[in-house]
Amino acid sequence: MSDFSYDVGLENFEAAILQPSHEVPVVVDFWAPWCQPCQALKPMLEKLAEEFGGRFLLAKVNADENPEITQQFGVRSIPTVKVVHQGRIVDEFTGAIPEAELRAFIDRLTPSPAGPLREEATRLAAEGKTEEALACLVQASQLDPRNEAVRLDGVELLLTLGRHDEAKALLATDFPKEVERAEALRKRLELADVKIDTSTLDAALAANPDDHAARLERSRAFAGAGKYREALEDAMEVVRRDRFHGEGAGRKAMLELFALLAGSEANDDLVREYRRALSAALN
Repeated sequence: MSDFSYDVGLENFEAAILQPSHEVPVVVDFWAPWCQPCQALKPMLEKLAEEFGGRFLLAKVNADENPEITQQFGVRSIPTVKVVHQGRIVDEFTGAIPEAELRAFIDRLTPSPAGPLREEATRLAAEGKTEEALACLVQASQLDPRNEAVRLDGVELLLTLGRHDEAKALLATDFPKEVERAEALRKRLELADVKIDTSTLDAALAANPDDHAARLERSRAFAGAGKYREALEDAMEVVRRDRFHGEGAGRKAMLELFALLAGSEANDDLVREYRRALSAALN
């Protein structure tokens, strides 16, 4: 039993479900001791209730012991989950579901309090006000310390500012909900630590525009410096000039860059633009 997860019967129905539903969503779990799917679902709900720290409450109703409540909620099979907010049912599902799906269900019910600050940070970053954007994300993370997207937004800004040690420290933690994006940022950080002198590559390409190895190396250098459009354009130029060079090295470089930018909203349009260009060049 905890502050966020508790058993409910007729005696505390109103105080435990209806009254608190006017403040936060109350997830009502109808279960029974003999029900195996219930035994799988209930601990996941309890874990999420603790993790979300009061952004929703979990009310557990033993269906065998509380037929009146079960009937009132129209429960026909268990496990059944009903969500009560503002005194009425706003969502529901029946049966045990995987944890990732359950987490997504809860996320929809409980918008992060960090949301508005994250949006403000995105706006500031687009205007080039990177330090101000980072300050917004610090506030957002204080409001919602478990928000992985906010922390990864911070990593992106730290990379932009060249503050690699701070970015590494943030990335050293786990990101179970943002695995792909976290891994992409780790690769970007590794690449940023590799210093490549582009002046010799510029000279090589000026002398021979078909020096594909030099162009791909310059693409890598641009990516390490955070110049993703230039990196994509160099890799794309190799595809345009010789799509078969190095067993499709230009195409492979493009795909690596797409993976490098995975989950980055700021670069979504850029990735889409060059995905279309690559598709057109190959078809």
